[in-house]
Amino acid sequence: MNNTVTGYDGRDARTKENDSPAKQFAGASTSTPIPGKTPPLGLPGVMDAEGRVDESRLRAYIVKNGGVSPSERAQAWRFLFGMFPCSSTALERPLLQEQLAVRYRVMKRKWQRLLPGCVRLRLNGTDAELVAAVKYYEQRKKAAQELCQEQSEEVRERLSFLELQAQVVFERVAFDLEELQEAVRIIDKDVPRTDRDLAYYLGEGSGNLLVLRDILITYAAFHPEVSYAQGMNDLCSRFLEVLDSEVDTYWSFACYMEKFSRDFRADGLHRKIELEAELLKELDPQLHAHLVTDSMDRLTFCHRWLLLGFQREFEHSDALRLFEILSCDHLELISQQVDRAHYRERLACKLSLDDRPASEAQAVNAEFTFELFICAAILLQHRDALLRSRSEVQLIQFTSSLQGTLDLNSVLKKAEDHFYNYCKRSAWDHLSDGCRSRRSKEDQFIHQLRNLFS
Repeated sequence: MNNTVTGYDGRDARTKENDSPAKQFAGASTSTPIPGKTPPLGLPGVMDAEGRVDESRLRAYIVKNGGVSPSERAQAWRFLFGMFPCSSTALERPLLQEQLAVRYRVMKRKWQRLLPGCVRLRLNGTDAELVAAVKYYEQRKKAAQELCQEQSEEVRERLSFLELQAQVVFERVAFDLEELQEAVRIIDKDVPRTDRDLAYYLGEGSGNLLVLRDILITYAAFHPEVSYAQGMNDLCSRFLEVLDSEVDTYWSFACYMEKFSRDFRADGLHRKIELEAELLKELDPQLHAHLVTDSMDRLTFCHRWLLLGFQREFEHSDALRLFEILSCDHLELISQQVDRAHYRERLACKLSLDDRPASEAQAVNAEFTFELFICAAILLQHRDALLRSRSEVQLIQFTSSLQGTLDLNSVLKKAEDHFYNYCKRSAWDHLSDGCRSRRSKEDQFIHQLRNLFS
């Protein structure tokens, strides 16, 4: 039997012959971490001798190298998405992970106690793979319980104290049971639709679908202002596949949603489409006029791309790379540098023009995030096909035809080129308003901008 267990860093490790059956079958559903140091990140200059991570260097490394290697991804994501504070040391993190594991276990147990009818997935008897998934999940759960019984008395006492603390905190949380039951109903429809062609969900790995379900219900229970919306299963699945840990996935996903939960609400959808339309108008007015009506209904075909980080448009490993690149806030950080450089030019211009006031308008629109330029790059790359599209049906067919076909490196280069040209044009237009005679300064500014991409 070729089972795997999850190591402390979340990566798969082949089981050893002398492992107990419980250890051999614990898998991603194990909630109790294995004590010890977290392994160092093998990224040059990112982690110091005590295990602290330089967050800016981590983000810069990911962007400049087009992501991290699969062997480093699980550990890097724990810092990138905020599960581990970058300021934590290698000695502190095992204790932190232990606390997070206990808190998650208490949270999950609470909704299971209040909604006993929702503990088990309601099976569709015709889905043999799903029936097998439940069997594997139950075996894992039993193995994890046996593994907990093997812990030393010292560890059990420490965990009992942490559990008592967690119970005090979470017993104060009240649930709207009707809303939570409705969320569970939608989750139970969406989880079986998660990409089950992935190796992570095949064979005995199909039990990971039930792990995913528990994470999503726990999140919905303790974040009622967000609850659950369609698409979260695909997003959370990405974390579970990479981290291969129920506990670590929950906390990393929850940290991610703190920033992006608005994307799953109607106002978030509208704003993203609105911004994409504004950017497309800047880059290609003709294509914008063709695609965008007064209500912008015809551009909503891009929403799934933006909501899920282009999950299905690229080959799977490339989609993971793009997700971590987008999560580094690459363009947002560059935009800040552009504005600082622009401010210096504006100040110099103001001082040289006596009493003439300097304009305070921004050189670039800071709301144009990098994912919007990725989306625009894809649209412009296929502008001829889009210009031939005359209906919603044809646009949907176009979207479907792209799944798994796009080249990430090419799209990234085009997106950065579009951003660079947009910043250059915006800066020139702005500087020329008050500094038409200072062409050398404009050239200096553009040189600074170009250096940001080197």
